[in-house]
Amino acid sequence: MHNHLFSKIKPFLKSLLVVGLIFTLVLGNASDALAARSGGRIGGGSFRAPSRTYSRPGGGYRGGGYGYGGGGIGFPFLLPFFGFGGVGSLFGILIFFAIANFLVQSFRRLGEGGGNDVPSTINPKVSVGRLQVGLLASARELQYELDALAQQANTDSPQGRAQVLQESTLALLRHPEYWVYGATQSQQIALDAAEARFNQLSLAERSKFAEETLSNYQGQLRQGKAAEGDGALVETQDPGEYIIVTLLVGVQGKLELPTINSSDDLRQALRQIGGVSSDRLLAIEVLWTPQAEGDTLTSDDVLAEYPDLKLV
Repeated sequence: MHNHLFSKIKPFLKSLLVVGLIFTLVLGNASDALAARSGGRIGGGSFRAPSRTYSRPGGGYRGGGYGYGGGGIGFPFLLPFFGFGGVGSLFGILIFFAIANFLVQSFRRLGEGGGNDVPSTINPKVSVGRLQVGLLASARELQYELDALAQQANTDSPQGRAQVLQESTLALLRHPEYWVYGATQSQQIALDAAEARFNQLSLAERSKFAEETLSNYQGQLRQGKAAEGDGALVETQDPGEYIIVTLLVGVQGKLELPTINSSDDLRQALRQIGGVSSDRLLAIEVLWTPQAEGDTLTSDDVLAEYPDLKLV
């Protein structure tokens, strides 16, 4: 009886065992791949509004403006009508109401953003751009250059951040033989919304890393154990094929990056983004994965995590 029952459930037990082994292998490989996804980061900057000090010919808000201090539009201007010979006159009263109405309408337009150049000065348009390059995993020399740049760069000054951008694009331009993929994205957006958009793009890229093993952000250098080469990072058995480098920039004014359809388009985009001057560069991040020695991305990883990339 027992033998008969065991013979019936034996195939089921075998199937369950096979499924369990497959499940274990899949999770094990996924865990190894996740553990091996290291990343590097260089950058800094901020989206700060320009100065909001305004002046007008013949007087402003300071020293003889719309107050009592003389020289502007105030009681000294009205005194000729009410203090010296114009008391009670109909003409003086009409002038007073005309000036008062003018001032009320002017302040109302200013508060509603109806001035000529005030709104664009307070909240100007800036550009947020992203450039991604997929390279063959044999481009280890490029990784070493980015590692050295992260360890030495001054990311706490506009000039230092501009140098990071120039050196990063230059390193990519020097290795066109490794280019495989490319993609760009750029948009103009109001200053008060640009920082949120920039942070969204940054978080989307950084979330693809299991760990930032080397980071130099706003002058703070952090180096993980994997970046120090102590073997703490788990390496996949299949080393993969690619390295992905991402450049994020926030730029004053207009920045139009070409759509990537060829290596010439990618070269043009790198030159364009690398040529942004320090006085226009608001923020920058250079992100690359993998960063740790012996760690690369597989073609499946690239297809899953970077669907916007195009062959060049």
